[in-house]
Amino acid sequence: MGKEKISVITLGCSKNTVDSERLMSQLKLNQFDLVDDANSADSIVINTCGFIDAAKEESINTILSAIELKKKGKIKKVVVAGCLSERYVEDLRKEIPEVDAYFGTEAYEAIVDEFGGDLKYELLGERVITTPKHFAYLKISEGCDNPCSFCAIPLMRGKHKTKPVEELLAEAESLAKQGVKELIIIGQDTSDYGIELYGKRNSAELLRKLSEINGIEWIRLLYVYPSHVPDDLINEIANNPKICKYIDIPLQHISDNVLKSMRRGITKRRTIELINELKTRIPNLTLRTTFIVGYPNETETEFHELCDFIREVKFDRVGVFNYSIEENTPSFILGDPLTSEEKEERKAIIMEIQKDISEEKNRALVGKQLRVIVDRTEGDYFVGRTERDAPEVDGEVLIKAENEHVKIGEFYSVEIYDSNEYDLFGKIIPFKGV
Repeated sequence: MGKEKISVITLGCSKNTVDSERLMSQLKLNQFDLVDDANSADSIVINTCGFIDAAKEESINTILSAIELKKKGKIKKVVVAGCLSERYVEDLRKEIPEVDAYFGTEAYEAIVDEFGGDLKYELLGERVITTPKHFAYLKISEGCDNPCSFCAIPLMRGKHKTKPVEELLAEAESLAKQGVKELIIIGQDTSDYGIELYGKRNSAELLRKLSEINGIEWIRLLYVYPSHVPDDLINEIANNPKICKYIDIPLQHISDNVLKSMRRGITKRRTIELINELKTRIPNLTLRTTFIVGYPNETETEFHELCDFIREVKFDRVGVFNYSIEENTPSFILGDPLTSEEKEERKAIIMEIQKDISEEKNRALVGKQLRVIVDRTEGDYFVGRTERDAPEVDGEVLIKAENEHVKIGEFYSVEIYDSNEYDLFGKIIPFKGV
């Protein structure tokens, strides 16, 4: 009999991606075969997301699809793990009893044991990279201590837990040896890194040490909480050539009334001061943020205040979420007065504003020479990214596939000759970037 074939399906955010990659490494170390196609697997592990309604629905539908495969005899076992399972395990067991086992987040040992394997503790930092081989996510912490009224992440991921610097450096060195050139730093709140382990916010020191690893050329920072951005972190981003001049800083809103109800720990005035400080101290900074529309006490006036703020600041990148009412969160008692249609309308208005801003910013890059890392080929194009672009959520650079010497995962100097709302079009100039 051949080795058991296991397909790991990952839903949700990049933090889930890292969890799945660690699990896959442990399964592989136990001599299981990992397969991409669930239809060719003996068993399926679904790493679920429970963040907002749409994510929950996707997770449930994926579980039900796997159960159908099991009913038809195409697979033997369905295992469900991750955030949705962490939060709603009893409900899930009652509603979908056909699942063979439910586990929470980071339940590596229990899942491996479910398949008859043994956890290799000394290799827990090893990962099977599921992103393109030249970039990988580095999760520096787990959980969150911020009291945001709308957020269920602490219910699923627990309190903030810093991963020691030494472990992260070992993990990053392992990734670099596998060909990773870009590290994307993630956590529920990356600006809180180190607070409970070292007694101070230690993200600047961590980034500095990561930048000294041979092979790492770009370090990109996501999920910086706006109410406590360490001063030395700003300096490190500004002065370290390996750290992308890029910050993802989820603001969620700008109205003081909404921010107070959201329990964000920051005011409109302080938010504007922070943005101005970041732009002043970090030249050519790309600023990405996210907002929530349809929060229970967001009036028309406060929504238009948010729109005006976006027009004024002209963020480089903006993402928008519709408010999702989450039980057992502080904002649950406020209800959910806006309809889905009203939330969608507000979201569309903001995205239209941002589309014009993005188009204007991209047009200003025409004629410039930019350093681009090539991610993949798509049709007649090589598709890459600049320092301004995080994978999957930002724009891309499309390069006509005329040069057969172009390699995936390499950096090139690219001259931009055209643009649209979100993407750039460029051609490789004779010398390669370094």
